[in-house]
Amino acid sequence: MNLALQTGLIMFMSLPILLVIGVPISVSIGFASTISMLMILPFEGSMITSAQRLFIGTNSFSLVAIPFFILAGNIMNNGGIAIRLINCAKLIGGRLPGSLAQSNVVANMLFGAISGSGVAAAAAVGGTIGPIEKKEGYSPEFSAAVNIASAPTGMLIPPSNTLIVYSTVAGSVSISALFIAGYIPGILWGIGVMILSAMMAKKNGYVSKEKTTLNEKIKVVLNAIPSLLLVIIVIGGILKGIFTATEGSAIAVVYSLGLSLIYKEMSIKDLPKILFSSAQMTSIVIFMIGVSSIMSWVMAFTNIPQIIAKSILGITDSYAVILIIMNVLMLIIGTFMDPTPAVLIFTPIFLPIAQSFGMSPIHFGIMIVFNLCIGTITPPVGPILFTGCKVGNVTIEQVFKTLLPYYVVTMLILLLVIFIPQLSMWLPDLFGLIK
Repeated sequence: MNLALQTGLIMFMSLPILLVIGVPISVSIGFASTISMLMILPFEGSMITSAQRLFIGTNSFSLVAIPFFILAGNIMNNGGIAIRLINCAKLIGGRLPGSLAQSNVVANMLFGAISGSGVAAAAAVGGTIGPIEKKEGYSPEFSAAVNIASAPTGMLIPPSNTLIVYSTVAGSVSISALFIAGYIPGILWGIGVMILSAMMAKKNGYVSKEKTTLNEKIKVVLNAIPSLLLVIIVIGGILKGIFTATEGSAIAVVYSLGLSLIYKEMSIKDLPKILFSSAQMTSIVIFMIGVSSIMSWVMAFTNIPQIIAKSILGITDSYAVILIIMNVLMLIIGTFMDPTPAVLIFTPIFLPIAQSFGMSPIHFGIMIVFNLCIGTITPPVGPILFTGCKVGNVTIEQVFKTLLPYYVVTMLILLLVIFIPQLSMWLPDLFGLIK
């Protein structure tokens, strides 16, 4: 048995075993990587190399954007910005069948477009609209399913922390191009959920009883404009080259903090708690990036990506079939692995295969992130699934049946994203971001 096969077996067998017995995913990746490294280096060399890779993997200027965007999202969630976006979304969805459910989808898209977090969107939006839906007679399972199914749009619509991570591991891929490439797939996901929600709401007779006067509508829109300007300032500034994505994330923090203080729904006394919560979330993400870097080094050293690529290419030379194989594998991986480590570990394996067929790394990045977003709402790990169930006061067993049609819709949209590259490439090309 050659070294690569031995290392690969140890790595990919120990990882799921550790996950099954309840070891946190970041620690599982670290253990599996270090054990694998002991197969190829002496103990002292393994420890030194692991420490070096842990540092090198997180030593990236682009990654500084992640803690800033996390902090901005937490400030918005606590500073009254989220509720104003939700109220604006209720106006947009007001005339559609199942208007409150439609409002939930739009609010998740708007909140995600500012915070970049699907979990935060599911918690903030579901926690606000859910009780109103219950009062209007919506079933808890339906409300939770809509919230869960639409929350991942925030991981595609910029800013997206997952796309930032992908850009660091994929090499010279522009974060600006990735950000704007996520708009159409993310919006398509939201529209797909809205169409299905409308059909299900019509079938169940969910009609909103809430009436809003013209003056109330104008007031809601005016209140939401300062919050929506954040998207224009941050994304517009990045696209125009006024500042980088990292600098834009810092601007998002300053803007959201200033706006929250103006709204008087958050005070300086609340900052320590928000900063501590943001630091906790950041440490989880950054540590996961560091340990995933160890695994990536082990795989590169033993040529595992090349061996896997050769095996896949040996099955067929059909571009379409290979894309389907890669996506099926990523769908399976996404059910038990968080998107961040999955992107870090499997991008070096699958990206060269995709590029060998002429696929743009921008298109591939959107495809892999879209794919892994589905995993966030799929058992057994699904962080958005668990958050949505908790907020909606339902169990996974109760909501899973209602979620099944949404899985079908997202899979169909994934196929469109895979086989129609222009859905991802048109906007970056339009803005001159493809070189």
